[in-house]
Amino acid sequence: MRTTAAGLRTLWAFSRPHTVIGTAFAVCALYVLATHAAQRQDPALWLLVLAASLAVNVYVVGLNQLTDVEIDRISKPYLPLAAGTLRRGVAVAIVVVSGAGALLLAGLQGRYLFTAIAVIAAIGTGYSVPPVRLKRFPVLAAACIIAARAIVANLGVYLAYSAALTGRAELPAYVLLMVGFMAGFAAVIALMKDIPDVEGDRRHQVSTLVLTIGPRRTLRLCQAILTAGYAAVIAAGLAGVPDASSLVLIATHLIALAVLWLTGIRVDGADTDAVRRYYMLIWKLFYAEFVVFPLAVLLA
Repeated sequence: MRTTAAGLRTLWAFSRPHTVIGTAFAVCALYVLATHAAQRQDPALWLLVLAASLAVNVYVVGLNQLTDVEIDRISKPYLPLAAGTLRRGVAVAIVVVSGAGALLLAGLQGRYLFTAIAVIAAIGTGYSVPPVRLKRFPVLAAACIIAARAIVANLGVYLAYSAALTGRAELPAYVLLMVGFMAGFAAVIALMKDIPDVEGDRRHQVSTLVLTIGPRRTLRLCQAILTAGYAAVIAAGLAGVPDASSLVLIATHLIALAVLWLTGIRVDGADTDAVRRYYMLIWKLFYAEFVVFPLAVLLA
């Protein structure tokens, strides 16, 4: 029993839990928005989309770990492959099964989900695998994360829901606002994740913005991007977003903006542990958006 529990913990760590949670939140939030617009439910559809999305998430993060073992031994020695708690052969099998399973499930659902999952898998492969290995180039690396997590995933999942529930794929204004805001969030996640990894990236000659402008400036840049994003949503709320509560959009994003700065103003970009904790807070603020937007629509 103890061995089984340890194995499950290892597999959970290999899946990079914060990314799995983010994917699950997104799929559920988009389902709420789509079913509210369609005025009908389809739990089987939700379950299929969730399974395909989680599978491609595991494929992408698992592939990244397979190609980054040496870097992770310096920057993230707690990860299963870097720590030696997961055999490489097992990790390869998990990645292959996850990738194939994601495509198979998405293909069963329809063209919008299949296209989204296939594009995300392609981006994840190009990001990590030589000779392409786009993570070597700061701008392209950030573009990969923005495109996959914020744009392709959210738009693809919502269009899949909308087409299945109503027979036509439509994108309401509040979904476009959410996707635009999430693009900024994804950019911050792409930049901030490199701050604690700076030593490993330097030793293995992986070019990142952090190595170019330094961790402190990168941190402040991330805070500025998120501040602009929050301000944009607040402005949209003041202007009025069709079928969404302006009060909810304005109040929640003012609170989130305050949390961002009250917790981050004293964080030193050179303090790896402090940045890592702040990075996980950014992920929690990211999760919160998948509660806020459905709430704003439901209370409109």
